[in-house]
Amino acid sequence: MKTDVLYNSNMHFEHELWKGELDFWKDELKSFNNRLSELVTRWTDKDVLAQLEHYQNEFVLHGSVIEDLEEVIEEHETRIEGQSIEGEDAIDMPLAKKHIEFRNRIETQREIYSKLKKEFFRFLEKYM
Repeated sequence: MKTDVLYNSNMHFEHELWKGELDFWKDELKSFNNRLSELVTRWTDKDVLAQLEHYQNEFVLHGSVIEDLEEVIEEHETRIEGQSIEGEDAIDMPLAKKHIEFRNRIETQREIYSKLKKEFFRFLEKYM
């Protein structure tokens, strides 16, 4: 049975990739909110406005999730940095376990965000 080892350098590299992805999501959310602002000025229909509010709430919620994910990454980075300063080569098993759990959380969030974007694009096609 093969056991994968999570080295600090590999976890750091993955953190950097995730931070870039989260930054991209934040930029997208800004663009999506700009689209919502445009639509609010075009529509007075209560059903359309209710959908706009729904997406606005979803984008706020997703923004909060992004902030939470960024905080966890920073906590992991601080722990890795602490080990590097102390010159520890030992594998931090609790951190490695948290990293794998976090990877799963990121993957789940990707799916949720992707679904939200698809729904929003369909909405834009209909009302833009």
